[in-house]
Order: sequence, then structure tokens, then C-alpha cells
Amino acid sequence: MNEVNLKWDQLGFEFQPTRANLRFAYRDGAWQPGQLFTTYDVTLSVASNCLHYGQAIFEGLKAFRCRDGKIRIFRPEANGERINSSARHLLMPEFPVADFVEAVKTVVRENQDYVPPYGTGGSLYIRPVMFGTTPQIGIASSKEYQLVFLVVPVGAYYKGGIKPVDAMISDYDRAAPRGTGHIKAAGNYAASLYPSKVAKEHHCQVALFLDPGSRRFIDEFGTSNFLAISKDGKRYLTPESTSVLPSITNLSLMQLAKDLGLEVERRPLRVEELADFGEVAACGTAVVLTPVHRIFYGDKVFTYSEEIGPVLRKLHDRMLGVQFGELSDEHHWLTEI
Repeated sequence: MNEVNLKWDQLGFEFQPTRANLRFAYRDGAWQPGQLFTTYDVTLSVASNCLHYGQAIFEGLKAFRCRDGKIRIFRPEANGERINSSARHLLMPEFPVADFVEAVKTVVRENQDYVPPYGTGGSLYIRPVMFGTTPQIGIASSKEYQLVFLVVPVGAYYKGGIKPVDAMISDYDRAAPRGTGHIKAAGNYAASLYPSKVAKEHHCQVALFLDPGSRRFIDEFGTSNFLAISKDGKRYLTPESTSVLPSITNLSLMQLAKDLGLEVERRPLRVEELADFGEVAACGTAVVLTPVHRIFYGDKVFTYSEEIGPVLRKLHDRMLGVQFGELSDEHHWLTEI
């Protein structure tokens, strides 16, 4: 029985405190045992590394209450591996993947009554965030860190049906060539805020970025990977780029596309190829995928269906079917708490 007083059908995607968060401290060259906190404040020096030099990384994953009533987490090992990839690039300490998975299980277990009931379309969003806490003025990596696992109940992203969005190719870059685009660094998202504002001022919900080196190839959306389906519905295409975050959702959708018999092409995608696609979408943890109706690029407009296309619909439904335990977990993506 739920002990929390939440209106499950009114949940959005926004922060709210839950029962507990789990914190790990790194000092003297080692991670200390985790501690559960019921408060959501942290105390930092105004000279903390993360505030001045940006040593801050995070992850995003979800837990689902499945049809059989059990709670399962989607691909936590992959998120553990990815946060370590981010940590290595920013000279932050790695956190053992097995410990990461156990921490995720622990924080979900402590907040299990915040996992929305099966049938509501909601889930428990899990946000691990690591940041440098050493007070310092000189430019250097922090000596101490915190890794916090917090959770937030979120509702079904689409209420009343999936609605395609419009996108605008940005004049700005979200990451430098050979920079931090391939990791989940907090600064990448700060860099996308202004371009996203510009897109919205042009009545587009999302910004689409080109590669920062030549600006000839498609990179990714401000918060999500790019994917496309060929007009004949037989190919799944997504950019290969050193400045694109390797999305776990995209990797999962690629596998599901193969399961459906599609040929998966992960390669540089030229801007001109936008005219050759039958369906286009953004994909990520929050929503699985968001279909795109139009992409504006200067005086050009690339137009796709006003409704979600048939291939994207199959991929979307199959992903949710696996996550909610309605379909067989053939690739062993789910971890039961």
C-alpha cells in the first residue's frame, strides 16, 4: 500500500523531495560508505571546485513498477559505466559499477512507495550526480567529491497522446570539437540553454545541433540523441560523432530496431539527408522518443508526419512494453530490486 499522498495522474517531470537520498563522499583517495539522508540540502564552500571549475557530472535512469507488481530498474549497469566515462574525462574518481548498481537498488528500495503504480505510465526517475567539493581558487581537479543518488516520481510524458514537435537547427554549438560532448557533463547542458531559448522564440520546441567541427553533419538535440527512419521503413539511422553523448535509450532502440528486422546505420549524417528521412525523433530517458514534425534550417523546412510514424510507434511501444514488464526482457536489461 502506498504511504505517500500523490496524485499519480498529475505527476509531471519536476523535482520534489522523496523519503531519502543516498550520498557517498570521496576523500583521502577513497570512497566512503554511503549514508541515507532525509534532507535535500548540501553544504558547500563558496570556493568549491564544482562552482568555479565545473567538475560536475550526472546520470539519468528509471525504475518501473511492472505488470507483475515488482519494481525493476532499466539498464543501471550501462549508466554506471557511462558515469565512469564522464569521470575519467573530467579527472574525477570512478565509482565501481557493481557499487553503482547496488546504490541505485538501495535508493529505489528506500523510496519504493514513490514508484507510480503500474498502469499510470509513471516511473521513478533516478538522478546520480557527482561534484567536486574541495575549496580552491587555483585551477585543478578537486581532491574531494560527493556522489548523490536522488529519486523523483514522474508521470507519463505524453498525456493525451504523443505529439510531434518542431525543431530548429541552431547557429550555436553545444560542445567544442574533441571537447566534452561525449560525456554527461553539467556544462554541456548549460551551453544548450541559450540556443534552446532562441529555438523557442522561433516557435520550435527543441534545438538541433550540427557537428562543431565542420557544421556539415547532424549531431544531436539539446537534451537528446537524434534518430531517423528511412522512407521505406527499413533502416534506423543515427549519427556517429565524437561530440554526441552515447544515449542508453538510443542504444536500446537500436537493438529493438534490429529485433524488428531493421538495418541499423550509425554513421555521420549529412544535413542534406534530412530530406531523405521518413520519420525523425529525439530520444532519451525522460520520454523514450519524441517524434519531430518539422525541422527548420535557415530558409529550408524539412517536413515529416503530423503524427508519430508507424516505425517510431512500434519502437516506442516495444520499449515501454519491456520496461513495464509487458514484453519479454530478451536482452536482460531489467534489474529487480
